[in-house]
Amino acid sequence: MRRGVVVLTGPPGAGKTTVAVRVARRYAMAVHLHTDDFWHYIVAGAIPPYEPASRSQNETVMDVIAGAAFSYADGGFTTVVDGIVGPWMLDHFRKRARSQPQIPLHYMVLRPHRDVTLARAQGRTAPDALVDRHPILTMWDQFADLDDLEPHVLDTSDQDTPETEKRVMDAIASGHFRLAP
Repeated sequence: MRRGVVVLTGPPGAGKTTVAVRVARRYAMAVHLHTDDFWHYIVAGAIPPYEPASRSQNETVMDVIAGAAFSYADGGFTTVVDGIVGPWMLDHFRKRARSQPQIPLHYMVLRPHRDVTLARAQGRTAPDALVDRHPILTMWDQFADLDDLEPHVLDTSDQDTPETEKRVMDAIASGHFRLAP
């Protein structure tokens, strides 16, 4: 893939950021968009994105992220978007894909088993890492049944980072996870 947008999503602790950075570095021209950063850009009035009252804020932020992803891709970059992008936010990307059909859009959900995800998330040591059980499991549950997007799930419960990276690269190359605009 010379350019395109790869949305790499899943619950906290699924390994999105670790894998996204490694995947992006495999391309000659690539960008890693870490969606958490976009919420940190809100310096006043931010609502935690997992709170029900954050819906409007989250829609705005996701529209900005999708715009940035497709702008980078339009400039020739493979853009790996890493963050919580559930089906409920995918329309922001599909809208951009409809207006720029020459840019492929791939959607992959890393979804280790629930207990594995929780253990991985709670094992993180960064000062700002989300390790609280309730939001982690709530977000895992949101990815538990994806209906028609279920074929976009990669169960990575028994994989280490290099194995998951390879599966993601193979999936991109195959086009199997590409979304129609």
